[in-house]
Amino acid sequence: MTLAFDPFFRDLNRLTAEVFGSARAPQTMAMDAYRAGDDYVVEFDLPGIDPESLEVSAEHNTLTVRAQRRERPAGEGDAEVSYLTAERPRGTFSRQLSLGSGLDVDKISADYTDGVLTVRLPVAERAKPRRIEIGHGGGRKVIEGATQ
Repeated sequence: MTLAFDPFFRDLNRLTAEVFGSARAPQTMAMDAYRAGDDYVVEFDLPGIDPESLEVSAEHNTLTVRAQRRERPAGEGDAEVSYLTAERPRGTFSRQLSLGSGLDVDKISADYTDGVLTVRLPVAERAKPRRIEIGHGGGRKVIEGATQ
């Protein structure tokens, strides 16, 4: 903890962040993905993001999520900000996911609550398991598809 406030290490951390953790390049965001019933759910951790900067789009079987965390705005009369430590990434965040053909892209929904963006991707009706009747000699036998 002492190192973070030492001016030499503070400047070294800032320089390292500028070179390797550049705010110019899109940064990734942590996510969880799981299936819940007939939906796939993807949750992205985006604390402190202005909801107006969020953008979710689906095109050509690709889901794209973009967000932006801006630098601290300078208000009137504020002195220049000199961070003691700056660990929260700023800039543009972006993530793309390839979508399978068994999803209903027209019914994708998204919600941003408590710093978590939740995107729901419903399974298309044509991709859901269904019963198929199989003829056997003179009788018929029904075999049910496995459900997940």
